[in-house]
Amino acid sequence: MQMAPEMMAKGKAETLITVDIADMKISNDIGSTLVTYALGSCIAVILYDPVQRCGGMIHYMLPLSNKSPEKAANNPAMFADTGIPKLFEKMYELGCRKENIIVKVAGGGQLYDDKGTFNIGKRNYTVMRKMFWKNNIIVSAEDVGGAKSRTAKLRIADGRVTIKVKGVEEVL
Repeated sequence: MQMAPEMMAKGKAETLITVDIADMKISNDIGSTLVTYALGSCIAVILYDPVQRCGGMIHYMLPLSNKSPEKAANNPAMFADTGIPKLFEKMYELGCRKENIIVKVAGGGQLYDDKGTFNIGKRNYTVMRKMFWKNNIIVSAEDVGGAKSRTAKLRIADGRVTIKVKGVEEVL
């Protein structure tokens, strides 16, 4: 288990909270880090409120739920149009305010669809951006597109977001 720098000094190990595919997690535990793996065409939307020291992450698979409303009802995190609003709602429930939330995004690649037949990553990204535009939400940083798989982490203690690609981790 890795330790965040400020945790090492205090001798406490960070707690990794895994956000699976079609999943979302929220935390206000400053000893935790949210992490999601294998972001290909899927997108991770990462929210952090520095005032509340609270963060959330969704790893959604598909842009729109209209073809599978029953799946969306059972698992809103599978889709951008149902999962992203739910992520914000959960942050608000913990006292976060929209004007304080920092938004970062990763994923939306094209790993296996070389001919661009389905363009799921691009469609995932486009729907998310339209939702944010309509709701006056600014993305402060992103690492999207390309033919690479990503791991995204959000450290709750300070809001630090890192993206790891092929063993190289960089701050977003």
